[in-house]
Amino acid sequence: MTTEFDLGRLLAERGAERYELHGRYLNHQLPRMLHTIGFDKVYERGEGAYFWDADGNDYLDMLAGFGVMGLGRHHPVVRKALHDVLDAQLADLTRFDCQPLPGLLAEKLLAHSPHLDRVFFGNSGTEAVETALKFARYATGKPRVLYCDHAFHGLTTGSLSVNGESGFRDGFAPLLPDTAVPLGDLDALARELKKGDVAALVVEPIQGKGVHEPPPGYLRAAQELLRKHKALLIADEVQTGLGRTGDFYAYQHEDGVEPDLVCVAKALSGGYVPVGATLGKDWIFKKVYSSMDRVLVHSASFGSNAQAMAAGLAVLSVMENEQIVANARITGDLLRSRLTGLIDKYELLADVRGRGLMIGIEFGRPKSLKLRSRWTMLQAARKGLFAQMVVVPLLQRHRILTQVSGDHLEVIKLIPPLVVGEKEVDRFVDAFTDVMDDAHSGSGLMWDFSKTLVKQAVANR
Repeated sequence: MTTEFDLGRLLAERGAERYELHGRYLNHQLPRMLHTIGFDKVYERGEGAYFWDADGNDYLDMLAGFGVMGLGRHHPVVRKALHDVLDAQLADLTRFDCQPLPGLLAEKLLAHSPHLDRVFFGNSGTEAVETALKFARYATGKPRVLYCDHAFHGLTTGSLSVNGESGFRDGFAPLLPDTAVPLGDLDALARELKKGDVAALVVEPIQGKGVHEPPPGYLRAAQELLRKHKALLIADEVQTGLGRTGDFYAYQHEDGVEPDLVCVAKALSGGYVPVGATLGKDWIFKKVYSSMDRVLVHSASFGSNAQAMAAGLAVLSVMENEQIVANARITGDLLRSRLTGLIDKYELLADVRGRGLMIGIEFGRPKSLKLRSRWTMLQAARKGLFAQMVVVPLLQRHRILTQVSGDHLEVIKLIPPLVVGEKEVDRFVDAFTDVMDDAHSGSGLMWDFSKTLVKQAVANR
């Protein structure tokens, strides 16, 4: 008997219920939040750096699914690879053989990763970090991992233990006995290392929350301290890796940095099949997998599945053939320079920073009395509301999707697909200029909307 399932018909019949279904069966606060800020759009299709709604209006994506869509949506090479691997009907995940695709993807990934030798494939960024934490503890025989203030490394229990944002940690204790140090503070790092129980420092070469870089030379100096105390350097490149910052990895911007473990995910998936990877030095893997008895001491049920491996191979092929890393560097430099040129024009615009196509736009306290009083009102209600005031008209007025860079931050983070070019830069800068003109007028729709945000912030206290 053949079972019929028509996905197209199901979506046609019930797609309009999307927000109701989510509110009833999933995270009920998500549709509530989207309705409040006017982000409750109905997107029908995506391609490259754009979405389209049912009326055919296009939306520029400057968010890339939190960095997952590095090649944009539905890249034809990745789509074909997935069709091909499904059609091949491989004997996948038997658990007691060695399929070729994981080895081929590891080989290709390591070719971009000097000084690293082996790969463990999991299913997500947080799982890649969990793997690195376990491997570091086992390889060094030490229990404690250091992390940086305001870091984000994932939300499962191990990675949450090295998460520098209290809003994510609150209520989930007890966590692992790990310790925060300020980003860039070598003295604080040295003090913790002298205690003798540190397995590793895990660090984002550019922090996603707020888009902050450590001072020049910090990573190399930290690496030297860690090696002196027989501890490891873990580079979390889940968001910054695979070309995002204009090099294959963000740590490569600093000469001489050779992490012991590197975590990647997000863009490696091609936006289709979840995949995470922990890359490491040979001696670490050989210590963890020290005998046949320990062959499955760390594994993942869906790790190395054929669809994920095919997507990863296709992504790396596209990156090489279409010069994606160079495009991220060139386009990112153009976008950042255009935005930096606006700082003197707008007193509410405090800073533009980042590398490649990972850019932070920070807002700050204005000088003029009228704007300062409105700014103070927003800050009293909840820090971060002005950035939200900018994000909303970018979508509503200009059909550009962006995000506030973190809770209680007056920073917008731009992490568009790495395939954007000058046309998308022009569109964003023109839209941003229009929104900032409105904000500096001291009245109008933006400031009217601020009243809604203030009421919502007060109600949530």
